[in-house]
Amino acid sequence: MIPSLNLGGTLLDFDSPKIMGIVNLTPDSFYTKGINNSVTGALFLAEKMLAEGAHVLDLGGQSSRPGAALTGPETEIQRVVPAIEAIIKRFPGALVSVDTFHAPVAKAAVEAGACIVNDISAGIMDEKMFQTVSDLKVSYILMHMKGTPKTMQQNPVYEDIVAEVFDFLNQRVQEARTYGINELMLDPGFGFGKTIEQNYSLLRHLKSFEMLQLPLLAGVSRKSMIYKVLEAGPEEALNGTTALHMLALNNGAHMLRVHDVKEAAEAVRLFKCYQQAL
Repeated sequence: MIPSLNLGGTLLDFDSPKIMGIVNLTPDSFYTKGINNSVTGALFLAEKMLAEGAHVLDLGGQSSRPGAALTGPETEIQRVVPAIEAIIKRFPGALVSVDTFHAPVAKAAVEAGACIVNDISAGIMDEKMFQTVSDLKVSYILMHMKGTPKTMQQNPVYEDIVAEVFDFLNQRVQEARTYGINELMLDPGFGFGKTIEQNYSLLRHLKSFEMLQLPLLAGVSRKSMIYKVLEAGPEEALNGTTALHMLALNNGAHMLRVHDVKEAAEAVRLFKCYQQAL
């Protein structure tokens, strides 16, 4: 049985798949490209996503698209903290995640009201992250990434991608637990240091990660593993995203990280009907 996550006193169970809505506060994200990256824009998106069925809102102030240059934690804090404070004030029951690999950003975001730290580096890029998350007593999402956003797509090579991602996440889980971090979720990191073929291999073998007995997050929304296959762009990748969401759900994903909440919520509803059919 997959454990629930304790999000600031709210238990999020995974009897039914959950949805995380993406709220980018960067000027250079691969899809939104700076649209709605102000506090006003974040409030607009938050209201829309919560109404459409998002269980968690994931706010990020650092683009992690392939080739993205890294900003410092100060810039991230300036981008995410006012938005988190505004969202919590407007929607007091909202569950907010901060997408960061900087410990100071995690601390500032949690103090502003976030209850999850979503770290694309699983604590690798900031050696103080594990201790910070432990001190903050919040839930933590560990993701696999090969390299950094700037370098990750420069010829990523694996002997066995499923085994290597599994071993990495298992090792980071054990390390996190030595810090007393037990509210954990795992993300195999689709698109983060993987070729298109490697991404599909991970998707096909997603059930392998069930052995870690932790909830699994799948983030495939509008990524190049979809739009490059379809010879399109991120803007034309919604239908493909929905198709892969159904595969991810069928292969064991417990939460979908998405740009389009309404469509993801519909996919979850249809998947549940499929599951319940005799």
